Amino acid sequence: MQQTFRALGVSAAVEQALADRGITGPFRIQTLVLPDALGGRDVLAKSPTGSGKTLAFGIPLVERAPVDGKMPSALVLVPTRELALQVTEDLEPLARARGIRVAAAYGGAPVGAQAKRLKGAQIVIATPGRLQDLVERRLVSLDAVRTLVLDEADRMLDMGFRPQVERIIRRLPEARQTMLFSATLDGEVGELAATYTDAPARFENGREQDVEDSEVEHNFVPVTAADKVDRLVELLQAEPGLTLVFVRTKRGADRLAQKLARRDIPVVAMHGDLSQPQRERALEKFRTGRVTTLVATDVAARGLDLEAIEHVINFDPPEDDKGYVHRVGRTGRAGASGRGSTLVLPEQQADVSRVAARLGHGEEFQSTGMTVARPKLLYTSRRGRRSRW
Repeated sequence: MQQTFRALGVSAAVEQALADRGITGPFRIQTLVLPDALGGRDVLAKSPTGSGKTLAFGIPLVERAPVDGKMPSALVLVPTRELALQVTEDLEPLARARGIRVAAAYGGAPVGAQAKRLKGAQIVIATPGRLQDLVERRLVSLDAVRTLVLDEADRMLDMGFRPQVERIIRRLPEARQTMLFSATLDGEVGELAATYTDAPARFENGREQDVEDSEVEHNFVPVTAADKVDRLVELLQAEPGLTLVFVRTKRGADRLAQKLARRDIPVVAMHGDLSQPQRERALEKFRTGRVTTLVATDVAARGLDLEAIEHVINFDPPEDDKGYVHRVGRTGRAGASGRGSTLVLPEQQADVSRVAARLGHGEEFQSTGMTVARPKLLYTSRRGRRSRW
């Protein structure tokens, strides 16, 4: 029997706001997290983008925020402005149901206008750099924050935000609830959690494995430098749904988008050199289906959480296993099917075959007839040491 939001402790008003958006039952991560989060306990959750984690922390923020609060009582730190906007959009309908306000703060927008919106907001969603700037200018106070959420903590640390994050945390009241959501809880993320949480409940959603096992079809396409764009066009024309195409560089994103536009492919590019209004316009065109192809770099795509993406294409293969999972994990969400395709040049075949094998897609790669990397064997030398060759 499916769990209900009410049974997990969600109020009738917030449950109705969820139902108005077509959300009638909790995802697995929400079922796991909500009881402890609503109870005020610290939480560590291993749950990647697209798993329903935003509501797992967003519902408790809305439920626990004081309606008459004049300063922020909850703070959500996110790695990118796109994610800040998206989390704000997801929480606003729930916040309205309880009569509270949500505001976002991120780089690339006027500081004064954002500071004005933050006044009177009970929940603030912010990128670390912009929030640090606002705090140092004394345009926002964190003295009343009682709940802190670190969303996509691994990405924040990968992007070099740890110093800003720690400076912000040190400004918060010690008596607070801290929730950390990340695709991994190891390494630096684990260090951060150990330092700033107190006896946290720990959950692992494992959505990545679910997607890898059943929801997403994985394909590897042999190409040459001469026919690479032609093969991409064939893939795009064969499946006209929303497609996210990954490239390695900002210049490469612009060049590829121009080539696709000349082939009559509805396309926009997204990368770090675009202004915030340009990024928002590009994302809106893609989200609404006015264009069906978004060409993006890894950095620009961080924080994108669109359930309708049907196909992810690695025009330039990712550098490692984690990059592959993060990219292809943007399709096949919320129970939908999806497809991940990787274009592979001859000189890339060995490296991509290793990634495919480690992630359980070795058979799919081998079926293409491309060269499979020779496994690294172990032997014992005369001195008793194990060596690789």
